[in-house]
Amino acid sequence: MTNIAEKISPGDKLIAELELNQDSLPGSETIRSTRRNALKSFSKQGLPARKSEEYKYSPVNRLFQKELTFATTSSVSDEKGNSFALAGLDASVIRILNGAVHIPVSGFDGITCAAWNLKSLPKEQLSFFENHFAHYALPDTDPFIALNTAAFQDVLIIKIADGAVLAKPILIQNITDSTHASFTQPRIFIYVGKNASVEIIEQFASTKKEQHTVCNAVSEIVVESGAKALFYKLQNDCPGLQLISTTQVYQHADSHFDTHTVTFSGSWTRNNLNIVPDGEHCETHLNGLFILNEEQHTDNHTLVDHRKPNCESNQLYRGILKNKSTGVFNGKIYVRPDAQKTNAYQSSKNMLLSDDASMYTKPQLEIYADDVKCSHGSSTGQIDEEALFYLRARGISADSARILLMQAFAKDVVNTIRIEPLRKEIELLIEKRLAH
Repeated sequence: MTNIAEKISPGDKLIAELELNQDSLPGSETIRSTRRNALKSFSKQGLPARKSEEYKYSPVNRLFQKELTFATTSSVSDEKGNSFALAGLDASVIRILNGAVHIPVSGFDGITCAAWNLKSLPKEQLSFFENHFAHYALPDTDPFIALNTAAFQDVLIIKIADGAVLAKPILIQNITDSTHASFTQPRIFIYVGKNASVEIIEQFASTKKEQHTVCNAVSEIVVESGAKALFYKLQNDCPGLQLISTTQVYQHADSHFDTHTVTFSGSWTRNNLNIVPDGEHCETHLNGLFILNEEQHTDNHTLVDHRKPNCESNQLYRGILKNKSTGVFNGKIYVRPDAQKTNAYQSSKNMLLSDDASMYTKPQLEIYADDVKCSHGSSTGQIDEEALFYLRARGISADSARILLMQAFAKDVVNTIRIEPLRKEIELLIEKRLAH
């Protein structure tokens, strides 16, 4: 009689490995307790199945085509990190490799801005972190949040002091580097104090083009009263990477949060951006740009949860898709009963450059207040032939005319980038992407 081995699902394998290694993961007893509860939550939710409404157009089975092991931490060489540097950008740089956080010796004075990892966290700051950890990105709301909370090995903690205005941006280089099929779990917590101002760039990159690596990153950001935070996410230099990136933001009264998500590279990308303006007179701007080719897949899922009155949010997303690439935009505006006089707008426009490219859009409004101004708009089409003819009639070649029209299409988002070296770098990347 032939014995047939029972097939174990990828989710069950992850649970078994985490249960085996749970006690060896770093952290205080409070953190370990949160980890255990997150693992229970992941066990209950499991990996999203095909029938999952939230992952309907982004099935996760391709992430687990190969057997994955949790990546080991390692050191980051300056040469490796510098290869992903942004030209002309003067910034304080922090590097994360396979989830391990490396704080530079200089660049943070500990007064206006302090940065730690889990191993270097001072005792007096431990309770501060415990009071915030997993309070915003809730494990019960998404299986990948639960998985990261249960499995992360290190965490980057950045604390901006009340009233501090940082003179230069903070650049977080989130790098994957593995010689085998692996799973990384970067974790970030950023606290922007009252009336403080900061610009932060999170850059995703991969050193091994041929390796199948899944990166499941979670960031929690708290923007205190009167504070202003600009958060840029650049997903480039990461071919072959399968990326789930969740950013959970909590805004206090009179705060201002701007975010830009720019995706040029990556085999499969899912960006979860959830923002909660939970105080009066909050202002929130979400901007996104993705240019895809070959068989790339990018899914931008946004949620702005308005809880208090007199707030404003704007969502502006642009996508350009070539070859057999696939894009998804699911943008949700949620206005609670107490959030009167909310102004919330959403715009998603996409350009398809081939018959094989696909774009799925799902704008959503859930409004439970009666004194609001909310709207959404979505369109998907091809290059404007009349505009193309106009440029051709003025002696511009067909290829150059197409590139000019696509650059103008992306300009709505690019012009909102306030860090000049970053904007110039993205303009160059757009030119290169559109020329091929």
